[in-house]
Amino acid sequence: METLLMQEEKISSENLIPHKNILVTGASGLTGSELTKQLLDKGYRVTAMVHTTPVKNSHPNLIIKQCDILDTTSLEEIMQDVTHVYHCAAFISFESKDKKNLFKINMEGTANVVNTCINNKIQKLIHVSSVSALGRIRNGQTVNEQTTWTKETNNSMYGKSKYLAEMEVWRGIGEGLNAVIVNPSIILGGDKWDEGSTALFKSAYNEFKYYTEGTSGFIDVKDLARIMILLMNSEISAQRFILCAENLSYKEIFFLMAKYFNKKPPHKKVTPFIAEIVWRIEAIKSAIAGKKSLLTKETARTAQATVQYDNSKILHALPSFRFIPITETIEHTCKVLQEKYDL
Repeated sequence: METLLMQEEKISSENLIPHKNILVTGASGLTGSELTKQLLDKGYRVTAMVHTTPVKNSHPNLIIKQCDILDTTSLEEIMQDVTHVYHCAAFISFESKDKKNLFKINMEGTANVVNTCINNKIQKLIHVSSVSALGRIRNGQTVNEQTTWTKETNNSMYGKSKYLAEMEVWRGIGEGLNAVIVNPSIILGGDKWDEGSTALFKSAYNEFKYYTEGTSGFIDVKDLARIMILLMNSEISAQRFILCAENLSYKEIFFLMAKYFNKKPPHKKVTPFIAEIVWRIEAIKSAIAGKKSLLTKETARTAQATVQYDNSKILHALPSFRFIPITETIEHTCKVLQEKYDL
């Protein structure tokens, strides 16, 4: 049986292949930036594609390209000398006003990446989807790779946009593209607490007082990047994988964050009725402040659901892989944020 060390050594031995040029879309985001870092650490040459946010990393093997994923001409130019692609770029929002951008960037943007990969005979594509593409509202059920998205099991426009994006990848696979889809659960880590799931840490630091008994899956961004690299360097193709280290309640997550920030944990349990009131109050506050709210109609309802994600397929594919415990992830991330923001 191939051990994780053997898998890692195999990856290291491939670092020196001169024709392996890697493109990472969405390289300034949580997943893209961690992936770019790990690839550079392993000696790969990386083209980091960003939209507007610059990548704060100077490295001799790093090329930074600014490109709108909807600009097919620029996308073709960037992919001219590329052999492998990690598609991490996505628009994440749970606000109804962002519906148009969700479908333009996530679905149409992915279609552009798939088409360009086919046109340029890319050797392999790893597409970052989401467990949202499987449908989140499944109380008492375990979600696996055979689970399919339906209107009845999803309350998120974001999830629908990621589901349709996946359909573009499967269409590309049908046309001969070598590709793998990963469906990460909630990704924890990073150092930008105004963005994505890292905003959960900011809420905990600010002693957000509400909690729910709902559950979801969680994964360290470092593990997500490691798995994507292992899958890229494997013979695996035309597969999807749920990536989840642990299934935990939101209460447990917020209590751990409060603990490592040395802050007061949430103390008001949110019932479905209260959730409907709270998200409306938060919507008014965010409108006045001109900032996006972490708590929206969709996230408030999702947080009430009890969802379990099955990670057995990826552990079977990578039998020696071990996930970082979420407790360690939260403790480390809290320390990183404390140092960065001088808390």
